Amino acid sequence: MRGNRTRASAAVRDTAIFAMLGALMFASKIAFEVLPNIHILGMLIIVYTLVYRARALIPIYIFVALTGVYAGFSYWWVPYLYIWAVLWGATMLLPRNMPKKVGAIVYPLLCAIHGLGYGVLYAPTQALMFGLNFEQMLIWIATGFPFDVVHSIGNFVSGLLIIPLSELLFKLERGFLRQ
Repeated sequence: MRGNRTRASAAVRDTAIFAMLGALMFASKIAFEVLPNIHILGMLIIVYTLVYRARALIPIYIFVALTGVYAGFSYWWVPYLYIWAVLWGATMLLPRNMPKKVGAIVYPLLCAIHGLGYGVLYAPTQALMFGLNFEQMLIWIATGFPFDVVHSIGNFVSGLLIIPLSELLFKLERGFLRQ
């Protein structure tokens, strides 16, 4: 009986934690909307993935759902269904026990690359929804490239926090597991 209670309390705890992490992503996006293409979402996704691995998809898709509920499930929202999963997947492909000094370079770079490629990742959906041919899609990507550069720089700067925040979240998780 005790084992079932422990599993049930762990499930409740995980549900609460992941809901809060998804809400944190959403709140951070709203808070940063005054700055065009600057946010901490990439950094949070990498931190969550380093700590929770596959379960990091839960707060990511809570964020996606909250964003749709708040701003409307319109054409711009559809790429959210896969854009953030690309960053999660790229992070999952990195070695789990990467040396700290290497991670301090690799994680911000991954974050920056995702920001730089955001328009390219977004473009196929735009092309399908608005009937753009390949050439028009490339023009759409080129037109948005300056915004992707700003996005990339912001992601790199926020990516510098990945190591300290993931270490903090690991410590918090270990503390909860001891109780």
